[in-house]
Amino acid sequence: MTPDWVTELQQAQVVAVLRSPNLEQGLAMAEAAIARGLRWLEVTWTSDRPAELLSQLREKYPDCCWGAGSLLHLTDLEEAIAAGAMFGVSPILSLPLLERAQAKDLPFLPGALTPTEIMTAQAAGAAVVKLFPASSTGGSAYVRSLQQPLNHPKLFACGGIHPDAVQSYLDAGAIAVGLGSQLFAAT
Repeated sequence: MTPDWVTELQQAQVVAVLRSPNLEQGLAMAEAAIARGLRWLEVTWTSDRPAELLSQLREKYPDCCWGAGSLLHLTDLEEAIAAGAMFGVSPILSLPLLERAQAKDLPFLPGALTPTEIMTAQAAGAAVVKLFPASSTGGSAYVRSLQQPLNHPKLFACGGIHPDAVQSYLDAGAIAVGLGSQLFAAT
């Protein structure tokens, strides 16, 4: 991962979030996302055999940026790093996770919802904060409402976002959007 990963994420605009009940479906989901032109993909640690899936995908598609998501515990983070994760994502604000990722030079997007959580994550060194769950807590209007008071935080909006809504989130100030179940509804 380059030192300017935040700019690369912002240019990518969309991260495909792979939450798969089995390894074969995870591989198919990744192939479908890549066929749609997506190059940033996140394997959730709630998937079947996530470390194996991530490792296989990283080897098969070396030109993509592969992340590990839904990381809740330090053991999850260590497994993700060993599997080749290029970035990590969590639905929660866990300072120990953020600190360990920083110590390993792994870009990490901690989860937050409230202004206090967002500011706490930034104060702890998070360059980008995952706003989760975005769609059920006001959607792009909530992203927009956070911009001025929080001095334009770098937010990665995720959680129940429909592909048709991506532009509204970007226009509201999110630097990128995560698409999961809505992206793969037909896969």
